[in-house]
Formats: sequence, structure tokens, C-alpha cells
Amino acid sequence: FEKLCSISLSHINVYACLVCGKYFQGRGLKSHAYIHSVQLSHHVFLNLHTLKFYCLPDNYEIIDSSLEDITYVLKPTFTAQHIAHLDKQAKLSRAYDGTTYLPGIVGLNNIKANDYANAVLQALSNVPPLRNYFLEEENYRHIQRPPGDIMFLLVQRFGELMRKLWNPRNFKAHVSPHEMLQAVVLCSKKNFQITKQGDGVEFLSWFLNALHAALGGTKRKKKSEWMGGGFGGPW
Repeated sequence: FEKLCSISLSHINVYACLVCGKYFQGRGLKSHAYIHSVQLSHHVFLNLHTLKFYCLPDNYEIIDSSLEDITYVLKPTFTAQHIAHLDKQAKLSRAYDGTTYLPGIVGLNNIKANDYANAVLQALSNVPPLRNYFLEEENYRHIQRPPGDIMFLLVQRFGELMRKLWNPRNFKAHVSPHEMLQAVVLCSKKNFQITKQGDGVEFLSWFLNALHAALGGTKRKKKSEWMGGGFGGPW
């Protein structure tokens, strides 16, 4: 879900309690995470930005390779070789809860009235040129945007969602699109929301154009790299 403190609602320096799953800001003395650890005796926390684990209230970093599965679920990575074989070696994966799933064919949580957006996002996640571009973060990590430009958030969140949908090591056979949808609400200036139904075709048109513009494309001749010749068309 969206990485913000459950008490202060801040996005800065957020830690997840690995006992109850709640998010808290900070780990220093008198911080929300620190107080939570003392009051409930929950001691293991994960910094959602650095992906480092800490024991509170003693405040020391935990180094343990067995925790790698958790960090991989939060931030799956794909090599060019892995991406090239996605459609050639379809293989069922087993989630941590025992269910089996096919990477790329997993459910998206219906938070409120976001099924129209879920359908579009799932369809786009199975368009190979688009999927392959966003699975490899290096393709767009270093793109420069003007100061204060929020639209690139769509690119980042869509890439994160793609990697989670195609993750062969998921804990469950479904994924939450909450952060992706929060970016949609923000970047569309609430034209598309989670709390009420929207038109899937309108959302698809807006979303592709917004991604294209955020990646440096224009509505004239120039095309963003991921659209190339095949996706250039009306954009």
C-alpha cells in the first residue's frame, strides 16, 4: 500500500512493522516506530526506502539473508535475459501462502471502485514491448524532468506495478495497485479516482498519453523510446 505513516500520514522515513504490517515514521527515540515497538513489543522494522531491517527499540540493523525474500517482493528486479524469456518459458510459481500462479496473470486488489483501471493496467501489463520496457528500470531511471514535475510519478509507479505483476517470487497470487492508483488520482487531477467508477477507454487514452509525455514524447513528430514505431501512431 501507499508508503505513509499510519499516525502522522507522512511519506518521509517510513518503516513497516514486520509483526503487524503497519507503517510508522522514523525509528529514533520518541518516533512513532519506536513508541510502537515499546508499547506492543514488536521489534523488527523495515525501512521502505532503503530496504534495510532494524531492531527497535535497541536500534541496530539486522543483517540476515533469510529476509531477502521480503525485499525482493517490495522491489523485484529483472535482467535483460530474464525478460527475453518471459514468453518462451511460461512456468507456474508457488506463492508463500501455498497458492500457485502464473507470473503476469495475477489479480489486482479492488480497493473501492477501481476495477475499470485494474482492467486497463492488467491488459497493458501483457503487451510485450510495453511490459519489457518497464520491467527494466534502467530504461527510464535517468530521464531528466523539470523541477516540480509530478507526471514522472506515473512512470515510476507503473514500472513498480509491472515488476510486481511479473514477480516469480510473490507472497500471494494477487497484487495491490494502491500506489499506482494514488499516482493516477494525483496526476489526473482527480479526473480518475478510486472511489467512483470511470470509463476504461478514457482512462486508457489518458494514461498512455500521460506516460508518453512523461517520458519525453510530444504530440507531434518526436516519439518516446518505449512507443517506438509500433506505438507511435496518433501520439
